[in-house]
Amino acid sequence: MLGWMRNFIDNYTHGMYFPKIQIMDIIEILIITVIVYEIMLWIKNTKAWMLLRGIIMLGVFILVAWIFQMHTILFLAAQSINVLAIAAVVVFQPELRRALEKLGEKNILNSINPFDKNRDNERFSDETADSIVRACYEMGSVCTGALIVVEQAIRLNEYEMTGIELDCKVSSQVLINIFEHNTPLHDGAVIIRGDRITSATCYLPLSDNMSISKDLGTRHRAALGMSEVCDALVIVVSEETGLVSAAMGGRLTRGIKREELRGMLSQIQYRKSEQKRFTIRKGWRRR
Repeated sequence: MLGWMRNFIDNYTHGMYFPKIQIMDIIEILIITVIVYEIMLWIKNTKAWMLLRGIIMLGVFILVAWIFQMHTILFLAAQSINVLAIAAVVVFQPELRRALEKLGEKNILNSINPFDKNRDNERFSDETADSIVRACYEMGSVCTGALIVVEQAIRLNEYEMTGIELDCKVSSQVLINIFEHNTPLHDGAVIIRGDRITSATCYLPLSDNMSISKDLGTRHRAALGMSEVCDALVIVVSEETGLVSAAMGGRLTRGIKREELRGMLSQIQYRKSEQKRFTIRKGWRRR
């Protein structure tokens, strides 16, 4: 039996070349696998997925043209490749920028960054976290709308410039007064860095996610849009219902409890917690 199997293998593998696989080859395969996997995830979670589908359809069309020898179509396709490549970079510039920002968030870079060595491990104090929670639910009880951005690793200077500089200590009284109806600073978002409110009335990017519930207003779209372009925790108080919601990492959770919001703030309070990314449950929480 063993002889027959040996002859069978020799007959079907005769003349075939089997390369020697070394440790570095295995490491390279693993690295390429991870890179391809991350690229596929990025494509799936952005508008690049639609681009990929369009490219596949275009490739099928060109293949059909090549099979039937449609020379004019093949000539036009060959001349358009360079233009289409440049157009794709221009159209998907926000997605490419976001991907590079995500790459810059990786802890391997933070660990070798000499500018981060002397930074305090704590982003903000327990007093600041408690003040944010207290302000949100006091505003929610009287249906006062609010939009609060808590900065993490990615600096939000470009969004601060769209608002009014404050530079004051975080307290529940200050936050409530900022978002009080008919006050000069109640429109827009507040950005918090550490224990300081750096800016108010800031403009945030709106999300173009078509799956967002239709009953959500501009504040929720801005919160989700902001969480898609940076790693900040964005807190929303609904002016219509008084519900408190939170957005992070492109995910929005509606109607969270006081303890849940405090837990979210605790997750990002210390810089070492960046290694344990907080993931907000996918989907909407029903009222």
